[in-house]
Amino acid sequence: MPVNVRDVAAAAGVSVGTVSNVLNRPDRVSPATVERVQSVIAELGFVRNDAARQLRAGRSRAIGLVVLDTANPFFAEVAKGAESAAEQSGHAVIVGSSSESAEREAGLLGLFEEQRVHGVLLSPVGDVSSSIRSLRERGIGTVLVDRAGGPDGVSSVSVDDVDGGAQAAAHLVARGCRRIAFLSGPDGLLQVADRWRGARDAVAGSPGVVLERTPAASLDIAGGRRAAEALLARRGRDLPDGLFAGNDLMAIGALQALLAAGVRVPGEVAIVGYDDIGFASAAAVPLSSMRQPSRRIGETAVRILLEEAADPALPPRHVEFSPALVARESTAAG
Repeated sequence: MPVNVRDVAAAAGVSVGTVSNVLNRPDRVSPATVERVQSVIAELGFVRNDAARQLRAGRSRAIGLVVLDTANPFFAEVAKGAESAAEQSGHAVIVGSSSESAEREAGLLGLFEEQRVHGVLLSPVGDVSSSIRSLRERGIGTVLVDRAGGPDGVSSVSVDDVDGGAQAAAHLVARGCRRIAFLSGPDGLLQVADRWRGARDAVAGSPGVVLERTPAASLDIAGGRRAAEALLARRGRDLPDGLFAGNDLMAIGALQALLAAGVRVPGEVAIVGYDDIGFASAAAVPLSSMRQPSRRIGETAVRILLEEAADPALPPRHVEFSPALVARESTAAG
């Protein structure tokens, strides 16, 4: 039979309540007793039953994080930041990928609700108002990640993607580009829509510059490659001389397609990505990109979530970081 709290208490010569305090509130027990109980725990190989503790407390020490794509290094960095902040308070982060699917997203949120997680961090695909409302009814708070705004009363941590899109497009214009294509992802993703809006605003004030939107089925390397191949089919007529990709993975895919077709980058086509993931600087032609403070986004979201769990009366907060352009060879002047 597994060793239980009563076994530990008997072996240490203390009460079950004292063992419980050592496990959960060691500051209430004398150092000598803490040391004795911990020694017995190690000797007997006791492992606490956190599921039982969760039933008594009504929630677990786990924090759910739902991202658009765990294969995207940007979200991996967000998760690292969240894990770092959660660990400091004795919590753990469980990561799930919606794969840009609203149905999969709903399934993950339902699972986290069933598990009574301490709270949820969410980078939403679409409208998540009903899911957040259901979580709240269970006493589970939510903070939106990489998404500004959202349902009333819900805090968020994001980046000013409108400004980021404007900076990226302005950089291409300043470099001399006059036919710019924006490689976009699936409809409904507010982050990408904001980057498109910023790019349009920047180009609107630049006479003689044309901006078009080229759709892509997915925000990954394959999506960027296929979108660039569609543009290459027009080569010789009106191939864009500048590309702004919705994220770095798409930019890398577009770069691969262009180089495979013999297009010089940046000689014929300049490229700007978004996120500044580690692969951006290591690409065949190092990519210019809009840098987001990914780890700080995750850290900040966890801190807000835990503060609101401790004090539900706190008003919602909306933290918005500013992106920064990192210029590399993909947009270097010829």
